[in-house]
Amino acid sequence: MQASRRAARMDRHHKRRSMMPGLNMVSLMDIFTILVFFLLVNSAESEIVNQTKAIKLPESVAEQKPRETIVILVNDKDIVVQGRKVALVDDALRAREDIIKTLKTELDYQAERQVELLGPHPQGHDVTIMGDREIPYELLKKIMYTCSKTRFSNISLAVVQKTPGADQG
Repeated sequence: MQASRRAARMDRHHKRRSMMPGLNMVSLMDIFTILVFFLLVNSAESEIVNQTKAIKLPESVAEQKPRETIVILVNDKDIVVQGRKVALVDDALRAREDIIKTLKTELDYQAERQVELLGPHPQGHDVTIMGDREIPYELLKKIMYTCSKTRFSNISLAVVQKTPGADQG
């Protein structure tokens, strides 16, 4: 028996459909979403202080991991607080006073923001100085003095951890 035209057309249509397998995109999207959340959660544990290529940190055998604090970045040209350029190194070194005024202004602003977000901190706020190993001691002393005259009395210096017993070269 010969099939009608309609039956033959439907038969061809169903044969074409069965030849193309389909992907379930919903399950793939679920897997990628879980993967993205996993990477976001675990990336925070790696390293808190981001190191730039313009700064070569000194080495230390310190065991303690850094806390999340206000970061003062010092290279051979600029002093930067939380990504905002506040002073030039040459101007800070030439100034006669020990306090760097523009740095003090920025640190006062950051302290007010921290009080608004975290509440008052009676022992003083935390700050991390991330300075190139070649910066002059006089500049480091001025930066630390400015920090201590604001509400940032807990000062940490960022270093690169080296393995204990490594060559002192």
